[in-house]
Amino acid sequence: MKRIKVLSALKKCGVVAVVRGTTKETGVKISESCIKGNVKAIEVTYTNKYANEIIKELSEKYIKNDDVVIGAGTVLDAETARMAILSGAEYIVSPSFNKDTATLCNRYNVAYIPGVMTINEIVTAYESGVDVVKLFPGNTFGQGYISSVKAPLPHANIMVTGGVNLNNIDEWIKAGADVVGIGGELNKLGEAGKFDEIEATCNEYVKKLESARGI
Repeated sequence: MKRIKVLSALKKCGVVAVVRGTTKETGVKISESCIKGNVKAIEVTYTNKYANEIIKELSEKYIKNDDVVIGAGTVLDAETARMAILSGAEYIVSPSFNKDTATLCNRYNVAYIPGVMTINEIVTAYESGVDVVKLFPGNTFGQGYISSVKAPLPHANIMVTGGVNLNNIDEWIKAGADVVGIGGELNKLGEAGKFDEIEATCNEYVKKLESARGI
């Protein structure tokens, strides 16, 4: 049931903040600024060596807020996925598909979102119990690729990361993306200590997403 709620929250939010940062403090502050800006799906990546601590702190802080979902990103193997889950991660994101990670996430009833590039990879992921796949890097394919994928696989839930920005988020959503991941500009602002700008930028993303969805 928790897995279904997390997936529903991700699709409802529509925008996932991919948080990197170089320190624990920066990672936490970027995440909190995104949440204040109504981007309430956070993906803390393991490119930050303090990822476990960041996930744990955020998970404990927002445990009573069902709209906020804290996940882990750049998870390359099942061992890292297990550490993330024990730290409180509610979903796991990988740049590529990993069978052992899919098995572990199914075992603990945690959503797994692997990176894919081909129809074959998408089908393999879904056969392994995946609910959402990540088209990555999205800017390599363009919006037309989503409609091409959904023609033979209309049931596929697709998250796009890489190349999504304020100028094209509406195009991605209208093309059929169920969720988009953003991060580059947010992390740059975070490293510069411009947390108010992160909040404002996230609000702009949400407004554009809602407009594209006709909300």
